[in-house]
Amino acid sequence: MTQGGPAMRMITLVFLVFGLSGCIPQTDYARPSDAGSSPTADYDPPRPQDDVPAPPSAPPAWEARPVTPDARTIAESSYIVRPGDTLRGIADKTGSGSEIIARANGLDSPFTIRAGQQLRIPGGRYHLVRPGESGIAIARAYGVRWSDIVTANDLVEPYVLRSGRRILIPGGIRPPQTLAERAAAFKIDLGDIATGGGEPAIPDNVRPVRPASSVTRALPSTAAVGAPSPLSGPFLWPVASGRVVKRFGGGASGERNDGIKIAVPLGTPIRAAADGVVIYTTDSIAGLGGLVMVRHGNGWTSVYGHASRIVVTRGQAVKRGQTIALSGDTGFADRPEVHFELRQGRTPVDPLSKLPSR
Repeated sequence: MTQGGPAMRMITLVFLVFGLSGCIPQTDYARPSDAGSSPTADYDPPRPQDDVPAPPSAPPAWEARPVTPDARTIAESSYIVRPGDTLRGIADKTGSGSEIIARANGLDSPFTIRAGQQLRIPGGRYHLVRPGESGIAIARAYGVRWSDIVTANDLVEPYVLRSGRRILIPGGIRPPQTLAERAAAFKIDLGDIATGGGEPAIPDNVRPVRPASSVTRALPSTAAVGAPSPLSGPFLWPVASGRVVKRFGGGASGERNDGIKIAVPLGTPIRAAADGVVIYTTDSIAGLGGLVMVRHGNGWTSVYGHASRIVVTRGQAVKRGQTIALSGDTGFADRPEVHFELRQGRTPVDPLSKLPSR
């Protein structure tokens, strides 16, 4: 072997290493952190650009967590408070709901009770809420309206259900339906989503996820979205320009329009009408196609339909004027247009009465 042999072998080895390195796939992103997967964690990954589709939302809670209609019916009764009793414990013993008992007996938070006190236990049909169950799924399981459950249980904004509690199911006992029958009778009501019916039940010791300005992965179906900041300032038009081609209210053929329709060129940026948090997105909903719903403070919700591309996702905080989608002709659109609604609670309000004049 010549004296230059080892040197030549070293050179050959260096070229081999560099050659192989060119065959190894390189990544230009870091592995996503798991910090945002907990319902109590802030949800704040890097922000996507407005022209890049947002990560698809996870299946809504009413699809991800079906409900078994196993409510227990109890007769009205009374209960004498014993030493050590709590309102929740009394509800568990009687099969009633703690909030229902408190309201029936004029108890205010923190619901203090004393030994020897006689409480009225309202009768009715009570459903035990399990983790992840949503108001829409519960209403669907019993064949009742979510709005009637809200009224029967005196629920208020943000309408977050807590697992382990019992809620009163209004109406009489109905013949049981098969899963197929319940599915055939079900249709999405935007008013139900606006009043928290789409949010999953969470335990008492878990807070809803705080909205964050940017997300790169879907918020889990088991995480409830936190409330937005109070509404401030007027609403903004959802597009910079365009012609209103359909107004709010009844049409000539008897159909009702819960918002307005604005004709715009295909791909026009759709803007958030006010600061808020995205509570629902879908690529296809009957009639309206691509759709985004944003909850604002003070009970207001805005709805944007016929979108061709959605660039925000559930749980994302948005600013007034921020692009949330691009216009399209999806759903039953007659042309490229934007369907725009404003709701106070579940009630549609004429957007033209709240938007600045042009």
